[in-house]
Amino acid sequence: MADDMASNHNVVVVTFADDDKAYEALSDLKQLGSDQVKVIAASVVTRGEDGHVEVKDQFGGDSLAGTATGGLVGLIIGILGGPLGVLLGGATGVLLGSLWDLDDQDESDSALGEVSKTVKPGRLTVLAEVEEQSPDIVDGAMQKVSGTVTRRPVYEIESEIAAAQEAQREAKEQARKKLRDARLDKARGDTHAKVEELKAKLHHDNKPATTSS
Repeated sequence: MADDMASNHNVVVVTFADDDKAYEALSDLKQLGSDQVKVIAASVVTRGEDGHVEVKDQFGGDSLAGTATGGLVGLIIGILGGPLGVLLGGATGVLLGSLWDLDDQDESDSALGEVSKTVKPGRLTVLAEVEEQSPDIVDGAMQKVSGTVTRRPVYEIESEIAAAQEAQREAKEQARKKLRDARLDKARGDTHAKVEELKAKLHHDNKPATTSS
């Protein structure tokens, strides 16, 4: 039963031939609440040429217009929002590698990579978190506005975010170790230089004085 629930909890990304349909799609998603489907949150977003992702409209969150909604959708928007390295907002502080730099194979294997690839510069895209008994209801509603749906399970998205957080923690520990080793190496070098200086001074002070005949 738990596996069934997990497989029905998805992140949905919708793209459009006509970008104006994105707002209609958002309105339609908002009206979909039923025993068959629950739309937890959804946003209309656009990506700039610099990689920044801006929220144009949304529901299911209490953030101000132009900022990411709370919850998983907001977290994904935060991940997608950076050009090379992405700092997640809030208290997470997770630095992820660029989703722009994924090669084709990585994109096909990565849920976040696939979502990132779908949110194209200069176009409007709808991102939503949904619980659904089957994809038919959401897909049917989006087809009415000529929307193309990409769907990935929430557990895949969350697993990648958690893995990235762990990788960042390990990277930070490795970076701290390198800095600590560099400081120790410098300290050893300074110590050796000081000892050599003392040796030279001692040798000079103990050198017999020469007398002229």
